[in-house]
Amino acid sequence: MGCSGCRVRFNFGKVLSKVSVFFTMVLIFTYFFYCLTGFCDSAPRTLYRQQVSDYDALDDHRRVLDELRPSPRLLPDAQSQRNRSGSADAEQVDTPGQFPQHMLESANEESAQSNGIPVSNTFGTKRFPQAIIIGVKKGGTRALLEFLRIHPDVRAVGAEPHFFDRFYDKGLEWYRNLMPRTLDGQITMEKTPSYFVTKEAPSRVCTMNCQTKLIVVVRDPVTRAVSDYTQTLSKNPGLPSFQSLALKNSTTGLIDTTWSAVRIGLYAKHLENWLQHFPLSHFLFVSGERLVSDPAGEMGRVQDFLGLKRVVSDKHFYFNQTKGFPCLKKPEGSSRPRCLGKSKGRPHPQIPSEVLQRLRDFYRPFNHRFYQMSGQDFGWE
Repeated sequence: MGCSGCRVRFNFGKVLSKVSVFFTMVLIFTYFFYCLTGFCDSAPRTLYRQQVSDYDALDDHRRVLDELRPSPRLLPDAQSQRNRSGSADAEQVDTPGQFPQHMLESANEESAQSNGIPVSNTFGTKRFPQAIIIGVKKGGTRALLEFLRIHPDVRAVGAEPHFFDRFYDKGLEWYRNLMPRTLDGQITMEKTPSYFVTKEAPSRVCTMNCQTKLIVVVRDPVTRAVSDYTQTLSKNPGLPSFQSLALKNSTTGLIDTTWSAVRIGLYAKHLENWLQHFPLSHFLFVSGERLVSDPAGEMGRVQDFLGLKRVVSDKHFYFNQTKGFPCLKKPEGSSRPRCLGKSKGRPHPQIPSEVLQRLRDFYRPFNHRFYQMSGQDFGWE
């Protein structure tokens, strides 16, 4: 009787064991079946894309630059070159030779990661920029960058890195870590207008990648010089008059080309330096005037140049009469439209007409040479 009960329990245990094995095998085969059909990857990939979409909606000025970490120097170089009037040629850097504090707040967040290229995380890969807005200051580079950032396939650094003119000795790894993370098919970009007038910048950019696409936003050099002076004057109210800085001698009327506000407008001379390292086909010259009068048209050219679908169009813009330039229409979920900051659209001081005419006469041959080199007539007279 006792032995019979033992056999029953033993057989029952064997049955349970077989049932358990059977269901386990069913689950395993079911899992492999769905994985072979691609189901296993679809849900994580959907979640991943959603995370990236949400991530892209965040503000780059804080999110991207907070990911900076210091890294070993890769490319030794001579000390970065600066123009005679640094305050007139540079924007958004706190102190020469020192990177802005807001870019260093979270420098140690990624210190445990490998120094290899590329570095990946949940939200994509940090890559060197495939396109750079290299100039010119007060030409409309900030507007162009903000317009481009509407495009879902463009990821750009918000602040100006100044790597190829000021911080090159920190190395390419340091520079790459400033870049936002991107997915395959997205373009990494940055803009630093002083690159265009920095002698060493073309060779340095080519050292990184000679296939880099280069965008230059140009504007009537006389208007640009006045705008440049206006910006510097707002920071330094004790600045001498425009005419005293632009002219070597008020009697002779000779133009002082050592003044950075004048020197930047010699577009042909700066372009000659870049053409020693890059073919003309790698450049796109954007009209600062047309970026104001027809932002959608200029943005169409930019998107074509970058190989992007034309997403940014006239539906994104409206003209702000107060500021005197186009603004982005109110995005979904926002209470107000997006316009450039109060530092843009400042009223210009009154400049004597004879000084402006002397500048126009001075720039005319350089402008015509630039038209020939770029293949575009910008109509500055």
